[in-house]
Formats: sequence, structure tokens, C-alpha cells
Amino acid sequence: MFDYPRPCSGMLVVKGDAVLVLERGHRPRRGCFDVPGGFVDAGEDLEAAARRELREETGLTVGKAEFLGVYWDRYYLRGFGQFPTMNFYYLARWRGGTPRPADDAAGAEWVPIAQLGRRRERFAWKDMARVYADLRRRLRGGR
Repeated sequence: MFDYPRPCSGMLVVKGDAVLVLERGHRPRRGCFDVPGGFVDAGEDLEAAARRELREETGLTVGKAEFLGVYWDRYYLRGFGQFPTMNFYYLARWRGGTPRPADDAAGAEWVPIAQLGRRRERFAWKDMARVYADLRRRLRGGR
């Protein structure tokens, strides 16, 4: 088990009033809603990691991204058990292209942002309810 938090980085992609949501294709939490993202490689910039994961999992690239926040969570890895994660999320606007699920993603869909709080039981990670609440607040002009 890791005694220190593993850094993860994710990219929330907004298209109109919807956000890109992935369906996890592997354990843990297979079938649950997730954000494009994953573990940061050694020496990798946090935003670059979010962009890399977005590209690997959906084929999409985005332009300018803004930092949304840092969120703590836990991750279960077979053979290692549970360990803490420090998750860094970025927000970017969709510019074009169709997401094509790959790598860890089994599916990708645009979900209206207003519906996300109602689907909480399907979120892959506990921190996601707070992430989406902060996303809604940011899009309304709050910080």
C-alpha cells in the first residue's frame, strides 16, 4: 500500500450545457461514470497529463484549459489495496471532433451538466460530486 497520495489529473470538457462523461471499461468501478484522466507520470506536468489522458481515452484535444481545483480521494488497485489520490482537474471547452472511447473508457457521452448531481450513485469516485458542483459554480461565473 502507498503511504503517500498518488497524483492524478483529469480534463472536464464542456460542450454547450453538457460535459463529456466516460464509462469506465476496467476495474475498479467498471461501468461507472468517470472524467477523462488518470495517474500523472513521473516528471509530467499536471495539465499535460490531463491532456494526454483525454487524448488516450477519447481521441480529443482541446485548446486553452483553466484549473478547476484539487480533490482528495481513494483508489483501489488490485495487489496494493486502497491508497490516497490527489486529483487535479482542469476545464476546457470542446472545439470539435467526436469522442471515441479507448484505453480505460468503454463509452463516452455528453451529459447535461444539470443532470449530474442526480446520477451520483453512478460516479466512479466520491470526489466527483464536488468536482461537478464546482464546475457548475465556475460556469455560472463563480470561483
